[in-house]
Amino acid sequence: MLPLSLLKTAQNHPMLVELKNGETYNGHLVSCDNWMNINLREVICTSRDGDKFWRLPECYIRGNTIRFLRIPDEVIDMVKEDLQSGQGGGGRGGRGRGNFRGRGGPRGGHHRGAPGGHRGRGM
Repeated sequence: MLPLSLLKTAQNHPMLVELKNGETYNGHLVSCDNWMNINLREVICTSRDGDKFWRLPECYIRGNTIRFLRIPDEVIDMVKEDLQSGQGGGGRGGRGRGNFRGRGGPRGGHHRGAPGGHRGRGM
């Protein structure tokens, strides 16, 4: 389970975000991007020492300031179900391109058999 797939599934669910500076943000996840920057709505921000509280209609949190995220168990279960349903049926795709068209194939183009038979050193 990848963190970003978990965050995508957690959209519109409540979550707690703790930052590296100790502040916490409780709110509903609106969106996230590939850098784990997140937007929350209906947010309650708590200071590091827990003495001060702020209510914000929305906020943006930069991904590299996040220490951890607390997400409801139901969201984690939803991701697990999606992964299990996605594993059935082989289908196309997978890793690599095949037919020596990606990295790691023979050098100098395709070597499926040159026309006219074997072309080695002369006899």
